[in-house]
Amino acid sequence: KNKKEIKFYKFLQFEFFKQWTGLKSYANEKGIQIVGDIPIYVALDSADVWATPELFQLNEKRRPIAVAGCPPDGFSATGQLWGNPLYDWKVHKKTGYEWWIARMRKMRELYDVVRIDHFRGFDEYYAIPAEDETAENGHWEKGPNLDLFKKIEESVSDLSIIAEDLGYMTDSVRQMVKKSGYPNMKVLEFAFDGRDSSKPGREKAKTNDYLPFNYGKNCVVYTGTHDNETLVGWLSSIKPAEKQELMDYVDAPVGISDRELAKKVVRLALASTADYCIIPMQDYLGLDNKARINFPSTIGTNWLWRMEDIPEEKMKLLAKEIRKLTVLYGRG
Repeated sequence: KNKKEIKFYKFLQFEFFKQWTGLKSYANEKGIQIVGDIPIYVALDSADVWATPELFQLNEKRRPIAVAGCPPDGFSATGQLWGNPLYDWKVHKKTGYEWWIARMRKMRELYDVVRIDHFRGFDEYYAIPAEDETAENGHWEKGPNLDLFKKIEESVSDLSIIAEDLGYMTDSVRQMVKKSGYPNMKVLEFAFDGRDSSKPGREKAKTNDYLPFNYGKNCVVYTGTHDNETLVGWLSSIKPAEKQELMDYVDAPVGISDRELAKKVVRLALASTADYCIIPMQDYLGLDNKARINFPSTIGTNWLWRMEDIPEEKMKLLAKEIRKLTVLYGRG
């Protein structure tokens, strides 16, 4: 009955994987590794839920009992209601986590490094009643912790993982990340956003995980991620006291433009002790929030930015600058 539509989507997938494997091979031949993002959850209307409903918290009508999201935070006063069905971790454990192993094996084919989104959700996950319209009434439930990743590592060879451990952190999450041995994430915009403003200076400095002097080596530093404002956009929106703190930190002169200050933040990331450093192209180009990728808790206008209409001469100069900084800070 649906043969024509099925064949169409098979064709789309065939073309996508043909193009993707060609792109990945070309990048790898040039010594470039691709970091791929894997969401912790899948969609309710996904093939995964349709084919294996027993792995998810669904009722007898195969509708979610509770859904995923995160509590109120700096991004959203009512929290984030993602709406994904939650895993039934007891069933996954009984299967030896075979679905997750298959998923990670496929990710290893697609990417060289896998960044696992919402890593803290494997320690505890936020469960929101399925009928709710905001995330305010959710509660935390226990996840599989490192038991899952031990099974994955036993079955998937040569797997490189980055743990996205941003958001609300607890001691048990910190311990899980540390025991995993995976590099975790540091975001420089978070270092100067006033989150610890109630603490005295010395205590604030010691407890702010995003300030570079608190980094270890086994981490990945970003100026900002896809969920953040661009550096120039962020600098135009933070409070004067926060900007002054950043200016003092990088020894910036009075009257410095946001674009020039953004360049200093890029250097701050590159000069840090973090083993890995990722700078969004928007920040290298000094673009404002018109080039922002994603606005959390919104749909319809995200992931649309493309690196277009940039003069070739400007890109050549930028390439020379990136090379210079890469060599200067020992990242070549």
